Amino acid sequence: MHVNTMTWPHGAKCAVLISFDFDAETLWLSRDPRNIRNLSILSFGRYGSSVGVPKILELMRQEEIKSTFFVPGWTAEHHPDRMEAIVKEGHEIAHHGYLHKWPNPDDVAGMTEEIDRGFEWLHKTVGVTPLGYRSPAGESNEPLLKLLISRGIVYDSSFKDDIVPYRQVMPDGSSGLVELPENPTLDDCAYGLSSTTTPRPLFGKEHVLGIWQEEFKQTYEWGGLFILVLHPQVTGRPMRMAILRDFIKFTRNFSGVWYATGKEIYQAFLAYERTHLRKAAAE
Repeated sequence: MHVNTMTWPHGAKCAVLISFDFDAETLWLSRDPRNIRNLSILSFGRYGSSVGVPKILELMRQEEIKSTFFVPGWTAEHHPDRMEAIVKEGHEIAHHGYLHKWPNPDDVAGMTEEIDRGFEWLHKTVGVTPLGYRSPAGESNEPLLKLLISRGIVYDSSFKDDIVPYRQVMPDGSSGLVELPENPTLDDCAYGLSSTTTPRPLFGKEHVLGIWQEEFKQTYEWGGLFILVLHPQVTGRPMRMAILRDFIKFTRNFSGVWYATGKEIYQAFLAYERTHLRKAAAE
């Protein structure tokens, strides 16, 4: 059972995780392998690596905020220089599959290959064994969760069913991963990514910033966890970088905001679990 409360470190009122799904070309290759020949479509992803990531790292450095980058193994394999830059800046690297394939519960072998190859290339490029995972497209299933646990993943950020971290409970009643639930209205692809293969309406600065600000104000009031799910090929564009910059400035007006990585939020939940939750269970 979820407990919709959380005590944050340092007396903070709420936590903010500014996360980036560094999909690069995998976002397009996984959807349609024929895109390997569509150079214009792939250029969306290349922008994320060539321009988006450096601009994001510059902004995060200026704001003195550490982020979590959820990275497919393919991206690490083909853009090792960007991986090195992310790690050098002190940001966390988390798992995001290998080729950004959506997990299929009827193909456990395929899911296993996707997870293991992701681990392989994150370790080969920057020596990282990730602790966190976000599923491509936010899809999940029981065999995948069991696989992640067996491979040493300790937290997930794919579900949408709460506004604070919680401990997953597996169907057999055993303890699962710590979940850092995200809000689908805070995914930049919903407002800023459109192509001939995936046409969507696009929304400007005031529309997007207004949604982020209003969601933040209420999450702050509830003492929750606010997670932005951003993509370098989207938020790395000039106008959308300005949205992120202005949003961070907006949150600075609130006292007790803790900007943290996924790993730090996971560790904060463990401390909360050891004290408050277990004490409550014993009463």
